[in-house]
Amino acid sequence: MKRILFSLLVAMIAITSAVAQKPNQDARKLSMALYAISNLYVDPVDDSKLVEDAIIGMLEKLDPHSNYMDPEETKEMTEPLQGNFDGIGIQFNMLTDTLYVIQVIPGGPSEKVGLVAGDRIIMVDDTLIAGVKMKTTDIMKRLRGPKGTEVSIKVLRNKNPELIEFKIIRGKIPVTSLDAAYMADKQTGYIKLNRFAASSADEFREALAKLQKQGMKNLILDLQGNGGGYLNIAIELADEFLDKDKLIVYTEGNKQPRDEAKSTAKGNFEEGRLVVLVDESSASASEILSGAVQDWDRGVVVGRRTFGKGLVQKPIPMPDGSMIRLTVARYYTPTGRSIQKHYENGKLEDYQHDLIDRYNRGELMSADSIHFPDSMKYNTLETKRIVYGGGGIMPDVFIPVDTTRYTDYHRSLVATGLVNRVSMSYLDRNRAAMNKKYPKFSQYKKDFTVPEETLQELIELGKDEKIEFNEEQYNRSKPLITLQIKALIARDLYDMAEYFQIINDDNESFKEALRIINDEAVYNKELGK
Repeated sequence: MKRILFSLLVAMIAITSAVAQKPNQDARKLSMALYAISNLYVDPVDDSKLVEDAIIGMLEKLDPHSNYMDPEETKEMTEPLQGNFDGIGIQFNMLTDTLYVIQVIPGGPSEKVGLVAGDRIIMVDDTLIAGVKMKTTDIMKRLRGPKGTEVSIKVLRNKNPELIEFKIIRGKIPVTSLDAAYMADKQTGYIKLNRFAASSADEFREALAKLQKQGMKNLILDLQGNGGGYLNIAIELADEFLDKDKLIVYTEGNKQPRDEAKSTAKGNFEEGRLVVLVDESSASASEILSGAVQDWDRGVVVGRRTFGKGLVQKPIPMPDGSMIRLTVARYYTPTGRSIQKHYENGKLEDYQHDLIDRYNRGELMSADSIHFPDSMKYNTLETKRIVYGGGGIMPDVFIPVDTTRYTDYHRSLVATGLVNRVSMSYLDRNRAAMNKKYPKFSQYKKDFTVPEETLQELIELGKDEKIEFNEEQYNRSKPLITLQIKALIARDLYDMAEYFQIINDDNESFKEALRIINDEAVYNKELGK
């Protein structure tokens, strides 16, 4: 008997040793391959690039979201989510190879020295940036820099031929994630988030408080086009709508035990009607928030099926400033639905093609084109409504894409930046007169009409860019083009919130949300109450 036990013990030790040795063997194998290539290959090789290529190759075999970023890419990715960066504090657009200042951030370094909207930056630290086809990223690198450092710029203002020089001390510039917050009607507020950044929860709470002071009772939260961001911010925002001890999301993976996030008692909008707007570009954190709202029957989700990004990436910093973002778990909504859509062997091309496939199947035009197997049916937690898993969040109220006014001609004008360009040109010529005539946005929205000459200017600019005029398509898209120009002028004349107040007049999801939220019977029916 002792001999048998001894034999079993020896066997177990051998197995444990073999398991422990396997990773070491694999690591040695990689090291040997790198050593052999570095020392024996016929041509000179870049060892650092070999290592990067090997890492990229391994990650590509896993899933579409595990990836490698070099130091520069790592910095560019983290900056928008950090909530701030060091710079001079302007929003700008490139127009005819010239940098136009659209907005000067209040309290920022540029405002302090007297830079104003409409200024054209010609030189940065004695380097000409206008008319030389410099990349926007290269211009941004020249304007940005460590807090406390100085940058000298020369600008052209109005029709003054003399350049005006400004010396600006760079400072910490906030990056806002909240595009708009305004009262859509007397009791309905509207908030649009473009991402879930470090500052988003604070921005949302501040906007919510202002709207509540204006009499807001109901809220439309717009997450259309919101590609996600930080998980903890999605949880914080969901907590604003749910009362205490409600499961918001949980994550689980092969090497990661189930980890749950629950709501607290501190929500600022736990009562009042809520509609969340989503579309096929709403992803990740947007899906976590809308999924929690839907599963708890807290609000009505309106729009189209969301993207379906439900994989959790853990950032793994490398010594040289690069980073691996490795998928370690999946997101699940409170009912247990997996947000992640199907993927096979990390094939990024097939995965990215999914939205085109959805369009070709008619999914963006008709809810009847979307088919879910019975195994993907779930019941909400309060009213037991049927909701679906299997990738993305299927809205309670489906809004098809309006394809009637989107033409190839319109798409070409937008893609070449001409709609934006003609809007900026108009305001550049008429800014003083516009400020005098429309000191208040409400007056502008009611009375301003895009001149026919501006639309003709757009057509001529299109011809210059080899965009052939198509009268039938132009007439079909003309109301949309006119609305976009009016909204873009409003953005540059006032702010981003005013842009959305105009553009939402053509947003079918927004209009349906307003109809539902103002009809208690319809709202309750959608929630199964």
